[in-house]
Amino acid sequence: MQQIINFVIRNKVFLLFLLLFGISLGLTIQSHSYHKSKFINSANFLTGGVYESADDITGYFNLREQNDILVEENSRLRQQLYNNNDSLEENTAFLDSTSYSGVYEFRSARVINNNYSNTKNYLTINVGKNDSVTEDLGVITSKGIVGIIDNTSKNYARVLSVLNTKSKINAQLKSTDHIGSLTWNGKSPQVVQMIDVSKFAPVKQGDTITTGGQSAIFPKGIPIGKIDSFVLDPGGDTYTITVSLFNDMTSLAHAYVIKNIDAAEIRQLENPIDE
Repeated sequence: MQQIINFVIRNKVFLLFLLLFGISLGLTIQSHSYHKSKFINSANFLTGGVYESADDITGYFNLREQNDILVEENSRLRQQLYNNNDSLEENTAFLDSTSYSGVYEFRSARVINNNYSNTKNYLTINVGKNDSVTEDLGVITSKGIVGIIDNTSKNYARVLSVLNTKSKINAQLKSTDHIGSLTWNGKSPQVVQMIDVSKFAPVKQGDTITTGGQSAIFPKGIPIGKIDSFVLDPGGDTYTITVSLFNDMTSLAHAYVIKNIDAAEIRQLENPIDE
């Protein structure tokens, strides 16, 4: 306290000058509209910069929470989209999810482990039996397909990746509906192969490949990739098509699990038990 008093005594002239300068500056700003507006603009600029920086910092730490919110919203929108119509191109608007009974349910998930450098690759997602997730459910991202769930625990599920030589998924040419099977030859994580495509299909480089909808796992029309190249098989009856994936399978964060609520009925009908 004594040091403060001594400081004031030693600098009383300078401090008095600052006080009088501040009073005169305040009176000038109050009495002249031009100076007042300049002062307010400067103050707004400084405080605005501080608020913006603070908001940027807060926003950075809230990114994960905001991403989770967006993923949940996208899950609801996708459920409406894929239940609205068999063909995605015919959808012009989203329907109120309470106005119809949909076949497909979508659940958001996070990818917590991802393999892509082996010949038999799997992913792990953070939903499981406690979330009504079971085997044989499809998994996609906002860009395209990821794979099919082949094992579950209470809180997690393992996904058989499209980058797995055991993977086989029904696919089609988007423009013509010619179907085939999506497989992987174990080489590049950027491309997969579509086999058993009819030689009568008008295959063109750059055309889009989507899910075919002829299984109980994926709805029709989910994006897969674009045709990179194609060749006729030795027998001359079918094409083998190389497909560049829309998904970057080496960088996956959020995903959606697709459940066809009629899947059990469809499988029972297609695979009856012999009496």
